[in-house]
Amino acid sequence: MPQSQKTDDEFLQAVLIGLQEALSRVDERIAELRSRVGGVPKRVTGAAPAAAPGGGRRPMSAAARQRIALAQKKRWAAYKAGQRKPEAANSAAKPQKRKLSAEGRARIIAATKKRWAAFHKSQAAPAPAKKAARKAAPVKAAKKAPPAKPVEAAPEAATSAPAAE
Repeated sequence: MPQSQKTDDEFLQAVLIGLQEALSRVDERIAELRSRVGGVPKRVTGAAPAAAPGGGRRPMSAAARQRIALAQKKRWAAYKAGQRKPEAANSAAKPQKRKLSAEGRARIIAATKKRWAAFHKSQAAPAPAKKAARKAAPVKAAKKAPPAKPVEAAPEAATSAPAAE
């Protein structure tokens, strides 16, 4: 037999009340044990919600804030000093640009002219032979039609024009 909605709600309310009472007893027991150990006893109230951890900020004195600020400035100064040194080292270690002598340039020009002359010579000599040896592009073969069926000889009367009536 199914229970009604009202019965289910009443049952859940009773369970909730029982669990809250058990929680308050556990909190009282924890507070008692902490006081025995020497810790600060926790405030025991049944209906008050527990404070969220990290909810409040600890106060910091002006002297502590100043010490933190000075330490941070010191770290940034060291970082920026480290950044400047590699830039100066890179510019000092960079080799100077090499200059090409007139004699070296003349050799490069002569070698280039020699290579181009050989290239033009090789292009001019086999040019006629290339045209003769050139093959035509292969033509794609068309699909072959199926072989035609042999036509049987039809009787003369059937192929001739109909007789005049």
